Amino acid sequence: MSKKKPATNSGTIALNKKAKHDYHLTEKFEAGLALRGWEVKSLRQGKVQITDTYVLLKDGEAFLLGGNITPLLSASSHVVTDPSRTRKLLLHAKELRTLEEATQQKGYTCVCTALYWKKHLIKAEIALAKGKKDHDKRETEKNRDWDRQKQRVLRQHNS
Repeated sequence: MSKKKPATNSGTIALNKKAKHDYHLTEKFEAGLALRGWEVKSLRQGKVQITDTYVLLKDGEAFLLGGNITPLLSASSHVVTDPSRTRKLLLHAKELRTLEEATQQKGYTCVCTALYWKKHLIKAEIALAKGKKDHDKRETEKNRDWDRQKQRVLRQHNS
């Protein structure tokens, strides 16, 4: 019999919670990432920050800008490690066209919302986003607080 390793977590490497706060996320896509060996090792250790990342669409290709993957201390000295380099996103041509058309519209942008494992591959969840105004952000906070209060009341009532 072969022994399988128990799953330690859900496969999520990093989340961009700020994106949900700052943008209305409309359509989501799954994209592969072109990474180097030292980057994959750092991602396994969770040394990544994607808070201020966005997607640049240029010449029919998509690139992830602003992501920071910190190299491990044990990284080889002969390899040039650039933590904030631009990484290519791997998408189908149809998805690229959809993103290009949408970002040409006023107010729309494309942001990375999560990095996660899918089997042995690292995937990026990117979303089409439209910027929120300050009053929209306050409204979201108010709704979230109200939902929490309702849950507390229901829990107390059912006990």
